[in-house]
Amino acid sequence: MDVLGVLLGSDQPRWGLEIIKLTGRPSGSVYPLLDRLERAGWVTSAWDDDSERRGPRRRMYVLTPGGAQEAVKVCAKAAGRQRKSKPVTRPEVAR
Repeated sequence: MDVLGVLLGSDQPRWGLEIIKLTGRPSGSVYPLLDRLERAGWVTSAWDDDSERRGPRRRMYVLTPGGAQEAVKVCAKAAGRQRKSKPVTRPEVAR
């Protein structure tokens, strides 16, 4: 959900390492997930073509229109499950 959230919350493509940093997830889980999302048609990727930027090339990821619609549904469903599973607690009253 957090990877989809990063992609949904962005108006521009994100690169893999940026997604890793924003989610706190290890690369060994983020990159395979991005690959599965791309094979499912939810995400497209392309190499960054900024020739003035120093360092290695970055693979940029963006949700497809259909992928964005599905991601919204999945995230909303997960948020609903999360709200239902959390117990309601009363706030402590300061004395």
